[in-house]
Amino acid sequence: MHDDRNLVEARLKRVLDERVRPAVHPESVPLEVAVWHAPGEPVPVAEGLAATPEPIAPGTAWGAPWGTSWFTVTGTVPAAWAGRTVEALLDLGFNENSPGFQSEGLVYRPDGSPVKGLNPRNQWVRVGSPVSGGERVHLHIEAASNPVILGRPAFQPTLLGDKETAGTDPLYRLGRMDLAVFDETVWQLVMDLEVLGELMAELPADGARRWELLRAVERALDALDLQDVGGTAAAARAELTGVMSSPAAPSAHRISAVGHAHIDSAWLWPLRETVRKVARTASNMTALLEDEPDFVFAMSQAQQWAWIKEHRPEVWAKVTKAVASGRFVPTGGMWVESDTNMPGSEAMARQFVHGKRFFIDEFGIDNEEVWLPDTFGFAAGLPQIIKAAGSKRLLTQKISWSQTNTFPHHTFLWEGIDGTRIFTHFPPVDTYNCSMSGRELAHAARNFKDKGVARHSLAPTGWGDGGGGTTREMVAKAARVRDLEGSPAVTWEPPAAFFAKAEAEYPDPPVWVGELYLELHRATLTSQAKTKQGNRRSESLLREAELWAATAAVRTGAPYPYEDLDRIWKTVLLHQFHDILPGSSIAWVHREARRTYERVAEELNGIIDSAQRALAGDGDRTVVFNGAPHARRGVPGGGAGAGSGAGEGRASARDGGGFVLENDQLRVEIDARGLVVSAYDRTAGREAVAPGQAANLLQLHPDFPNKWDAWDVDRFYRNTVTDLVEADEVRLDGGTVRVRRSFGSSSVTQTLSLAGGRLDIDTEVDWHETEKFLKLAFPLDVHADRYASESQYGHAFRPTHTNTSWEAAKFEACNHRFVHVEEPGWGVALVNDSTYGHDVTRTVTGSGTTTTVRASLLRAPRFPDPETDQGVHRFRHALVPGAAIGDAVREGYFVNLPERRVTGAASERVEPLIAVDDDAVVVTAVKLADDGSGDVIVRFHESRGGRARATLTPGFPVAGVVATDLLERPTGEGSLTVPLRPFQLVTLRLKRA
Repeated sequence: MHDDRNLVEARLKRVLDERVRPAVHPESVPLEVAVWHAPGEPVPVAEGLAATPEPIAPGTAWGAPWGTSWFTVTGTVPAAWAGRTVEALLDLGFNENSPGFQSEGLVYRPDGSPVKGLNPRNQWVRVGSPVSGGERVHLHIEAASNPVILGRPAFQPTLLGDKETAGTDPLYRLGRMDLAVFDETVWQLVMDLEVLGELMAELPADGARRWELLRAVERALDALDLQDVGGTAAAARAELTGVMSSPAAPSAHRISAVGHAHIDSAWLWPLRETVRKVARTASNMTALLEDEPDFVFAMSQAQQWAWIKEHRPEVWAKVTKAVASGRFVPTGGMWVESDTNMPGSEAMARQFVHGKRFFIDEFGIDNEEVWLPDTFGFAAGLPQIIKAAGSKRLLTQKISWSQTNTFPHHTFLWEGIDGTRIFTHFPPVDTYNCSMSGRELAHAARNFKDKGVARHSLAPTGWGDGGGGTTREMVAKAARVRDLEGSPAVTWEPPAAFFAKAEAEYPDPPVWVGELYLELHRATLTSQAKTKQGNRRSESLLREAELWAATAAVRTGAPYPYEDLDRIWKTVLLHQFHDILPGSSIAWVHREARRTYERVAEELNGIIDSAQRALAGDGDRTVVFNGAPHARRGVPGGGAGAGSGAGEGRASARDGGGFVLENDQLRVEIDARGLVVSAYDRTAGREAVAPGQAANLLQLHPDFPNKWDAWDVDRFYRNTVTDLVEADEVRLDGGTVRVRRSFGSSSVTQTLSLAGGRLDIDTEVDWHETEKFLKLAFPLDVHADRYASESQYGHAFRPTHTNTSWEAAKFEACNHRFVHVEEPGWGVALVNDSTYGHDVTRTVTGSGTTTTVRASLLRAPRFPDPETDQGVHRFRHALVPGAAIGDAVREGYFVNLPERRVTGAASERVEPLIAVDDDAVVVTAVKLADDGSGDVIVRFHESRGGRARATLTPGFPVAGVVATDLLERPTGEGSLTVPLRPFQLVTLRLKRA
């Protein structure tokens, strides 16, 4: 037989495009349309419905950037259509190729009840099935004219990302606004032909099944009268029944389809628009659930559920009803789908506390699955946090985006730094916007790495980011491939059902130890520095607010601010979303974030000040408070005993220019260029700075990645570097050396001073560069094959060498408060107060092997925010020569939790609320229990990677000790003396007598 595949396939495409799809709506009449443009920000539904609209015709331009327009559409169903299915086709000016990234709408009835969302791939509203004829149609559309930020070509700088700069020119032209007959048979034929055509293209050309499908499609096209598609569609479908009924092979891959709409809580739109995106999508999905009995939809991010409840009660009513049916499924158990690299220990824990508690309180549902399809890599401390929250499974897809190495598993156990293992699945479909296309399904089956021992995978199915979620077309396609020869077998089911099957069939999966590093989007550790500083400082303030408010409540009976702390935590957690904290959102988002962090800081400082004044009492003495978990002068709080402050240093001129700072522990030489050429550890008799090198060296790189500007830094940035060694001024100011530099359009002022065994470096940058990357380098005389960087509840090790492609790919990575390098017996730490990105490299010279640690300070990408990071920034770093890992932990806390001073009467030797006798054990939270009982919650962990045995000494009468999970639910008997494994996390509830 001649090979006529191309001929038949081309025929199928043209017939579908030009004849069959247009025949789905064979008859139509125009609707009358009127519009009212809201004058500013979105208005309440009642106000939009009550407004007086003016007529508008299809083809008319509408929609200023970020505006809201209320359309009213009216019409009458023709009497001749009686007995047929009728739909309103409402095109706001959509581009079907970018669902979720343009205008969107939510349709209401005149009484204010929501109908469904309008999106580029979902433009219909059912009017009746069947209609009687003569029905009056009256609908309202709340339409958002959101600009297309990620256009064609992509990654072009645009001012559309902020309402303050976007202008007022209309963005859209109103499209088709009609009533139309919906021909169910023709639509079903479209679905048949699409499924078979897509499946055919994925089957081997020499296989019999592909040719069976080709001939059946050819017969169906022959049976179709192109001048009477509606009249011959049934006959065409009949030609396909044989091949459509052939069952899947017993060995076929099994796919659990989960209806889903991945909605970024902010990205190329502001937070307020996400509130509406979620409402539109939830309306769509509750409507689809009513029409499709097999369909299951899962929605993550408790914050998004809370937005519906608060802002769209009419949608919430539908959602809660669907949840009760078991088919609209809360999933994930986190407040938002946060970044997991940068949030601190407690913040990562509270993502689960607040997320899981919302679903428990609202629905009685305690999720065991963590749903994070789009987060930019996963920190090695996360598994034990997941377990401590009462969850045990993780789903993500993002690691498939890695550019260098292909991850070897799709289903596996992920082991964290403490040894906790979590059952983890990466959907081999490689998308969280699956549309049930034949290409996607075939890719999932071919791509699945665990063939032979497992055969189940999951496919999150639906358009995200405001694209409206799952469509009726996706449901129809899934029905056809439920049991179809040549295709994976697809079943709709909730995530828990998939995981139960996957665990049962794969009882001994492979293990991956350590972080799940994404070999992409590394620059998200640096972009939008002020957002990152706001997060770090908010975390520190929340720690202090809980600590001192709890101490004041127990010591003085002061009221504990439960509601305020709950609200503030949720605000901070929201801003840890994986496009806010990483700095990859539009200017509007980060402008609002900066203001939000300012308000958070003001409120938390007020809580701290009020509690400390209650503790200090009336008087005129200066009372010092220490909120760090290690001993220092002042009233100890977070597990610390009493201690003393850092000694003062001495300053003098240096031979050859520059200055010397020294005390009993360190001698630091700063040359005439303002560079640190020596940092001598007097205790150990060791020099920290690499021979012939200079530390505190600012380095400037060009930074123009191949794409994803705010997200990516590509390895070739290192090929060109400018060392900023010229100084405008180097002078002594008391015991501090002050250095000023200028470069390009920017300037830097640094102050260097000693604080005990560390060199503090405060850097102020007035930054006005574009497409540049600023680093702060410390070449160290340390021979290290690996280094430690702080993560949640401990630290993780990374190699300094690049033996393999896996190691070479980690050329930019995340740390929290410190990076630590060491030889046996001696090390150096670089601690910081607000930066995350860094790199560590090795250099071999005639003098031996040295290690360079560089902190990433600032970038200047132009997309999606063309003014990223322009302005003044302040950073603090500290170099700690002679530091063991415990010193790195301690100094990191000291830099992030400075002493506080209050005027009062109390002695600085006030007994702490909680004391711990082992410095390796770090207390991360002291607070009152969330249930209002007055019990004290203490959370702590082993911080050095070794064994510890800690005794807690409460500063109040204790009636009992209970071990709990992160949600403060009992897990067993507790004790004030606790043995800990490396990095083990423990939460205790101390019942007050």
